[in-house]
Amino acid sequence: MLHKDSRYKNNQTFTPAEDGSQEFAGMRPRTIGPATGVVEHRVKAGDRLDLLARHYYNDDRLWWRIVDANPEVLYGGDLVVPEMEGQAILIPRAREPL
Repeated sequence: MLHKDSRYKNNQTFTPAEDGSQEFAGMRPRTIGPATGVVEHRVKAGDRLDLLARHYYNDDRLWWRIVDANPEVLYGGDLVVPEMEGQAILIPRAREPL
């Protein structure tokens, strides 16, 4: 059961095969819409997604918003790797405007 405000609340689950078996009981990936980037951050040594989220949002649990805004360069769960040093990433709004 998902929380009513979960970003996964509209995801579909995997459907059983024709024989009724279900290989995976999880959910399908969620669709990631375009994020409104409001800050361009130049990656430097020692940057981590949770630390960037704490710096920009004052909440290290919002690291996933940074990943969502940069799908071409970041993967969920990754920390910012040394090879990314000097690259620019977008930092979106913490919450979408109402």
